[in-house]
Amino acid sequence: MTAARREPEAMARGRGARAGLCYGLAAYGMWGVFPLYFHLLSAVAPWIVLCHRIFWSVLFLALVVSLRGEWIAIRPILRSRRNVLLLSLGGVLIALNWLIFIYAVGSHQVLETSLGYFINPLLSIALGMVFLRERLRRWQWVAVAIAALAVANLALRGTGFPWIAVSLAGTFGFYGLVRKKVDINSLHGLLIETTILFPIAVAQLAVVPLHAIPTATLGILSLSGVLTAVPMLMFGAALRRLQLSTIGFLQYVGPTSQLLVALMVFHEPLDRTKLTSFALCWLGLAIYIADSLLNRRPPTVADEPE
Repeated sequence: MTAARREPEAMARGRGARAGLCYGLAAYGMWGVFPLYFHLLSAVAPWIVLCHRIFWSVLFLALVVSLRGEWIAIRPILRSRRNVLLLSLGGVLIALNWLIFIYAVGSHQVLETSLGYFINPLLSIALGMVFLRERLRRWQWVAVAIAALAVANLALRGTGFPWIAVSLAGTFGFYGLVRKKVDINSLHGLLIETTILFPIAVAQLAVVPLHAIPTATLGILSLSGVLTAVPMLMFGAALRRLQLSTIGFLQYVGPTSQLLVALMVFHEPLDRTKLTSFALCWLGLAIYIADSLLNRRPPTVADEPE
């Protein structure tokens, strides 16, 4: 290939990478400020917010798939009973993750949600070892141990066991584990998972009187489908344009943004115990990232961070 031909291709790759970076930052940035949206719904019971998110997500995701003409790619997945069972389990796990997150925002515990999503990549390593028989390198062991120490510090020196952080990390970690078993992208997978939960959500919403929720609040709830799908579409666009290692680093934009929102917008107190746990978690992540760079293996990327 001549230099004249290589130059336009290099420029095109450069433009694609810049666009991918913008898509990635936008996706993780939106996930990072999700607490601002769910804070507007604090007066609504978390389970009702969850049912609305499932309901509107199914409608909007189905619209997106229809406009993109991608139903033909979904049909083969549904022909396998194993895939349907795994995606059903994935639906339950992501619904639990969403419910815990909504509850945490409504009860002013956004700092714990941030800690949970910082812990998640390290927990995913441990889950891979236990369930996928992956062998951990020495420094990966160290990183996981430091994350466990961060949780233990909060449990022993804080006001109680940090169940929100652990539950968010655990549900999303197991969700990622289940999704590794099904060859489907995030958008299509979430459509099937929420569709499986759709009848339950509709049945729950049917018993809630319409006058019990103000019209303005219903309007905000109806945006949940768009806010679920748009960052996922941006994440998919970034994934096609960027190296996996770059995406692996971008995923920390989300929990970092949540941390800043908790401190600067909601003014949640960051006492010494919490700060120590965050510092331990950041140390574990630094060791994990350094080990990934030295071994030329991209950091684990979550399919759909909150």
